[in-house]
Amino acid sequence: MMKITLYNRDNCSLCDQAIADLKDLQEHYPHNIDIINVDHHPKLKKEYGDMIPVVEIGPYILKAPFSVQTLQMTLAAAQDRIEHIEKIDSSPMPNGSRSSYTWNGADRFTYWISHHYMLLFNSFVAIYLGLALLAPIFMKTGFQTPANIIYRLYNHMCHQLAYRSIFIFGEQPFYPRTAAGVDGYLTYGQATGLSEGNSFDEVMTARDYRGSETLGYKLALCQRDLAIYGGILLFGLLFALSGNNFPVIPWYIWLLIGIIPIGLDGLSQLLSQPPLNFFPYRESTPALRIITGSLFGFFTAWFGYPLVEETMLETRQIMRAKWERTHRETR
Repeated sequence: MMKITLYNRDNCSLCDQAIADLKDLQEHYPHNIDIINVDHHPKLKKEYGDMIPVVEIGPYILKAPFSVQTLQMTLAAAQDRIEHIEKIDSSPMPNGSRSSYTWNGADRFTYWISHHYMLLFNSFVAIYLGLALLAPIFMKTGFQTPANIIYRLYNHMCHQLAYRSIFIFGEQPFYPRTAAGVDGYLTYGQATGLSEGNSFDEVMTARDYRGSETLGYKLALCQRDLAIYGGILLFGLLFALSGNNFPVIPWYIWLLIGIIPIGLDGLSQLLSQPPLNFFPYRESTPALRIITGSLFGFFTAWFGYPLVEETMLETRQIMRAKWERTHRETR
């Protein structure tokens, strides 16, 4: 039977919830629980005070906040570990070999990924955003060839329309269409002398326009895409700094805050313009694109990354158990 140590403290609602969750899981994962109040142990209070409740199950440690799903996965992994160890202890080595398990390069790589996946995710998003920013810097400093390579690479993933992009090194941070109704800024047409129409040629011209010494140069991602990936990176950094400890948000929060605002802003614009013309003509503003894009990116990451962590937690537990079995046999 599993032995569980739960560190709690006085007047801790999360502790009470953890105890109740363990009681509910007792039938499927039989265990004995030892509850230690850290308020009565200064050393433990100093070590665990800001992370209570803390649950220790063999080599596995959960620190608040954690969900009942994470607790259940940890109990399952601990039970599986016990069963495997008991099986190993009661079974002879096959064919007289010294060990029936090996710890190879693939295992080390899998174990490393399960611990450092957020480093990879955040690095990828940071590089993706960084290259988009590097394109106008290259244009400004006269390195047009690498700038053009970045623009061409990114135009497969973003429309890059100049009137929906951020500009740097110029008079304004953006040059919106007249229809956006943004006061105090030169419009795209006024600044460039180009048409703001919706014909194929006019749209392609706006896509290909990268800027000038006077107006500045656009980033390789539009305002909305820049905000989306910025929101993903912001949450990714916060998630990593928390020790991957953010709880999963309910799907309806993701829908209400992340999906619906960007959907309303983007779809109402799309459906109001040629060739659809379902509604009176509407052009979104830079502020709305940035706000809705940021909300979408941040809350999509909040919905997705904790789910990835649950999977990675299980992977870490499985690989840790395999490592222990391997080294147990080779001693």
